[in-house]
Amino acid sequence: MAFKDTILTFENDRIVTDDNYHNMEVMMSWEAPIMEKSAEYICESKGDILEIGFGMGICADYIQAQGVNSHTIVEIHPQIIEKLKVWANGKPNVTIVEGDWSSVELGNYDGIFLDTFGDDNLYKFKDFVSSKAKSGAKVTYWNNYGREDNQHSFSSISHEVINIAPESNQYTKIKDGYYMPKVVI
Repeated sequence: MAFKDTILTFENDRIVTDDNYHNMEVMMSWEAPIMEKSAEYICESKGDILEIGFGMGICADYIQAQGVNSHTIVEIHPQIIEKLKVWANGKPNVTIVEGDWSSVELGNYDGIFLDTFGDDNLYKFKDFVSSKAKSGAKVTYWNNYGREDNQHSFSSISHEVINIAPESNQYTKIKDGYYMPKVVI
């Protein structure tokens, strides 16, 4: 079963899925410092920003706080899309794109952030970025490892360590700090 077909439970501090994911945590509130730094990084130009995966809207709030020109959000899960529509109401610079980021029509961006769950298309991310990033664009993505990692094989990448000590969780190897990937196209 694809992630978009699972049933989600929205709690105050997390989103949880069941079905074949067996109550896996999709997003948790302790990720807020990561989302804040990610938003600051990709929004340095205040230009056109692409956010792939809305989740709890934590990063979206931080992106909006940066005063960007435009904010496009791609989301695939129908329950999250409904929450995204409510969140986006009254935000004229927000465009919602429903569907799979790897196959929807999109423009070009000054900043790109990817944080998805149960995503079978991550192997396409580097090529996607090459076609959607403006020259000099800042790109970052969720790094599920407790170390520097270049899972998408970008030719130039650095990492910023964000000091957090997340609560116990099911899916991440993060123990004491998060290694935020920083890519400039």
